[in-house]
Amino acid sequence: MREIIMNIVIFAVFGLLSVYLNTTFNLMAIDNVILAVIVGTTAVLLYIFTKDKRKYRKGIEHGSARWGAREDIFPFMDFYSPQTPKNTSNTKSSLSTKPTKPPKVIIPNKIAKSNIILTATEGLTMTSRPKLPKHGRNKNVLVFGGSGSGKTRFFGMPNIMQMHSSYVITDPKGELYLFLSKLLKRFGYDVRVLNLKEFDKSMGYNPFDYINKEDDILKVVNVIQNSTTENTKSSADGDFWTKSEKLLYMALIGYIKFHVKDKTLHNMNTLVDMVTKMEVRENDETFKSQIDKDFERIAEMHPNDFAVRQYRKFKQGAGKTLKSIIISCGVRLSVFDIAAVRRVMEQDQMKLETIGDRKTALFIITDDSDTTYNFIAAMLYTQMFNVLINRAETKYASNGNRLPIHVRCILDEFANLGKLPNFQRLISTIRSREISACIIVQSLSQIKEIYKDSMNTIISNCDSKLFLGGDDEETLKYLTRVIGKETIDTMDNSETKGKSGSFSKQYKKQGRELMTTDELARLDGGKCVYILRGVPPFLSEKYDIEAHPVYPFMQKLNKIAIQNPMQQANPNRRPHQPPQHPNKLLSSQSIKQSHNLNTRNKNIHNPTRVNKKIKGGNQL
Repeated sequence: MREIIMNIVIFAVFGLLSVYLNTTFNLMAIDNVILAVIVGTTAVLLYIFTKDKRKYRKGIEHGSARWGAREDIFPFMDFYSPQTPKNTSNTKSSLSTKPTKPPKVIIPNKIAKSNIILTATEGLTMTSRPKLPKHGRNKNVLVFGGSGSGKTRFFGMPNIMQMHSSYVITDPKGELYLFLSKLLKRFGYDVRVLNLKEFDKSMGYNPFDYINKEDDILKVVNVIQNSTTENTKSSADGDFWTKSEKLLYMALIGYIKFHVKDKTLHNMNTLVDMVTKMEVRENDETFKSQIDKDFERIAEMHPNDFAVRQYRKFKQGAGKTLKSIIISCGVRLSVFDIAAVRRVMEQDQMKLETIGDRKTALFIITDDSDTTYNFIAAMLYTQMFNVLINRAETKYASNGNRLPIHVRCILDEFANLGKLPNFQRLISTIRSREISACIIVQSLSQIKEIYKDSMNTIISNCDSKLFLGGDDEETLKYLTRVIGKETIDTMDNSETKGKSGSFSKQYKKQGRELMTTDELARLDGGKCVYILRGVPPFLSEKYDIEAHPVYPFMQKLNKIAIQNPMQQANPNRRPHQPPQHPNKLLSSQSIKQSHNLNTRNKNIHNPTRVNKKIKGGNQL
């Protein structure tokens, strides 16, 4: 078709040319000129409408990935006024600077107080409802970082130092509490601590205080069983023992919470004592313990009571089976029978329902080398989410079911907490209640091991992903795929030697990962990769905590802990002495001799000259 159109065009052109050169070529009459014009015009139109309709994406044929630039992050950040506050010595005044329009450049490590700190130049505004809805992003952050990559220094501590929210912090080493508790108290925070490493230094936490309905009982039981299964009979003998234990737990907790009038007994200690007092005789099924008599008494008054129904199901087993179940429950609850743990569980000082009412910092200190008691932290998080969601929907219903103070959960070493019941659903719903989660893990496989098929749901509900470094293969492959491919130009050289040798070059385009797995594994220790949904990824410097505006104030409050942490661990240790001035180490006669030698040989060290430089403002 194209050849026919070209022939018609050529014919029309020759026709017009013959008329113009009528003196030389008398091939066409004037009547043929009109025909030639019509035919030529028609041919040109046909060519235009029938030319190649293929769609080319020049420059991005194999991928359009690129690194993010300044203008990409601007719509998602708040910014300080470019003018520096006059009173820079006052920490509070420097923090109260109102966000303004984006500056022409982003100054590294100068992230406004109303942002989540992610890198030295990128942050995310805490505003839940931006002016343009398309710029809205949830505040959930997924942080990947191997051991020693700086998850605490470059992400955890700087974000808590922003002090724009209430914080619930998993503190595996106790460092965050050591360095930040005084600072937060000075700025008006209500600081609470649950110390699962040294129970004698912990405030009280009573899970029974947050049980208000039957559903709450089931959630608490699920946390206990999911987090302590590996050391019990249920892991080896199947679901029968686990389900049987669950019936007994629900019956006893329901009895304690809804039928024991003395509220001082509404705690885990009473549950442990009741299991200890239970008795079953294999050869005498008519035997009734004191617990059996208590449930019979309640059944007479409330035959359809929740606790009674569960206890009836439990008692359907044979005597030998019931005895095995009771023993299994005793083994599982043995961790609560330690004196220090009983003291913590006796009364509640966490006041989880008030975390979203006023600025609060709750530190949950865990042992990074022993996960025995980490299920208590998982139980607290489960109850906290339920309590805060319920409070937002009841007390703050007029506020759109949103808490007045945003609550941020810094879940460091997230995998060590064990499985939080329904966390994959909670993380998708807490956003609308002004609650967010920062999940900090060493690798993607840690989440997969615990949450299995729910892993993708958790990951997809984190709009921000931060990679601080690591070499886990599965994590690197995932990040490489998410970062995407770019289109690059390649050149192939071909050379043939011999009598009729030849040389050729071939240029072509192909796709290449913006950062391959091996490049991610070799990422510089000061660099990080930040991925925000709907925005090109950012390859940036890690945030420098010492550049934070409140860091000097924190350093002043924790002078001994920061400058010389070994001194705090060992008070009898002699403190480090700074080097004295060179002139104080020499006598006046030595200085004079040194000066005389220096006039002959300039390579001799001159302490007097050093002293003059120091007085002039330079430092050693």
